[in-house]
Amino acid sequence: MATLKHINSKNADYGAAEQYLLFEHDEFTMKPVLDETGRLIPREDYRLSTLNCGGEDFAVACMRANLRYGKNQRREDVKSHHYIISFDPRDGPDNGLTVDRAQALGEKFCAEHFPGHQALVCTHPDGHNHSGNIHVHIVINSLRIEEVPFLPYMDRPADTKAGCKHRCTDAALRYFKSEVMEMCHREGLYQIDLLNGSKNRVTDREYWAQKKGQAALDKQNAPMIAGGITPRQTKFETNKEKLRQTIRKALATAASFDEFSSLLLREGVTVKESRGRLSYLTPDRTKPITARKLGDDFDRTAVLSVLEQNAARATEKAAAILEYPRHGNTKAPQTAPKQDGVQRLVDIEQKMAEGKGRGYERWATMHNLKQMAATLNVYQEYGFTSPEQLEAAVDTAYQEMRQTSGELKALETKLQGKKELQQQVLAYAKTKPTRDGLKAQKSEKARAAYRQANESDFIIAEAAARYFKAHGITKLPARKALQAEIEQLISEKDGLYNTYHEQKQRFKELQTVKRNIDQILRREEPHRRKEQSHER
Repeated sequence: MATLKHINSKNADYGAAEQYLLFEHDEFTMKPVLDETGRLIPREDYRLSTLNCGGEDFAVACMRANLRYGKNQRREDVKSHHYIISFDPRDGPDNGLTVDRAQALGEKFCAEHFPGHQALVCTHPDGHNHSGNIHVHIVINSLRIEEVPFLPYMDRPADTKAGCKHRCTDAALRYFKSEVMEMCHREGLYQIDLLNGSKNRVTDREYWAQKKGQAALDKQNAPMIAGGITPRQTKFETNKEKLRQTIRKALATAASFDEFSSLLLREGVTVKESRGRLSYLTPDRTKPITARKLGDDFDRTAVLSVLEQNAARATEKAAAILEYPRHGNTKAPQTAPKQDGVQRLVDIEQKMAEGKGRGYERWATMHNLKQMAATLNVYQEYGFTSPEQLEAAVDTAYQEMRQTSGELKALETKLQGKKELQQQVLAYAKTKPTRDGLKAQKSEKARAAYRQANESDFIIAEAAARYFKAHGITKLPARKALQAEIEQLISEKDGLYNTYHEQKQRFKELQTVKRNIDQILRREEPHRRKEQSHER
């Protein structure tokens, strides 16, 4: 899934940002890595481009603009903003994401959401954790050099004017996250909901603490491993991660809040509730850790939900034991298999007729044997007892997928309509000073001259007014409320988007299983007829 990270910098050396993007840096110290001769080591693969720099170097263009407007001259001024869009490692093999495609997406994202800013866009094929996640760096000068239209995350007139600075507010960051989600949906990439928190909330500080702790532990264990001794601890865990595991362990068995608190207290953890929020105090701390800092799985709503499920499950289990004594080991049908997808069987006779050789025949025979076993395993995992039941499941999966697809299209249409309305509202709001200026004109001649001098603004305002009239809008919605509604629709779309892909994957798997079963049965049918004729 794509994630978005923001860092602001007060470093007046704009060249340092470019140096970080072009040359290897140590992931812990963030200092450049030098070779034997003391020279910087270039990164092996990257894409780099600049926007709004007028053909000049990014650092030079930024310094010229700062001097021209007299901005970013103080030590405490934020000189630049650094945004990082990291894509899911699976997007490369599964969805065809390449470094060039990611670079194009980054440039488009920068042009749409940071217009008027000098920018540096650079794409790397892998992260420091070597997971294969393609990621895009967008570094912008905090100063805006051109006047730009009102964008949804802007809330002050100065946010559109040249010579003013970019502000990454909480609302702006939420807007950028929603746009990253929309970009991934549009491009068919993996994505999660970035607007409603995460189950495990790991901050940058905790992430790097874990990385540094793991590096120190590996260094400490190296002599023991070299001597053939197995270390007692090989994985470093932060105190927060240990606390998460302790809470999850208690949640796995507790059926009430009192039992949950008691289990945690045995481990030395005190759970407290204040104003409807939970916090956890460990023995080594004097200040409790709030659930918000641990993740959504540990807040009051999530904890109570799990405890209710545990209590209901315990009640059902007790009732089942009393009502139905166990006779034999019967397995309930599962809703989804616990294994990888099944591939289609190869029609060996057809392929041989097309001219394939003996080597292909041997490979295809082994492939079919493996896929037959996998097909029958999935068939049993789903709990099917007949081909007719499998066919009914395929039809049901297809109908569910079509229904979700229809809901997704309807939601996309509604979202598109809200975004169009938002564009018109923002455009109309941008022309407000011009429209107010017309009212201040005393004579008809002055009003005509004023309209002619500001013709473009009045064209925009009249087009927006026609849009409002055509859609029956008599009262304009508040911009913040409209943006919140759009973000809610994007979150709903994200859930439907992921549900649709799961249903599509399940449908394809069931369809493959059905085709394989049909092929197996067709192959066995001649043998059965031959045996019957032999018996006669």
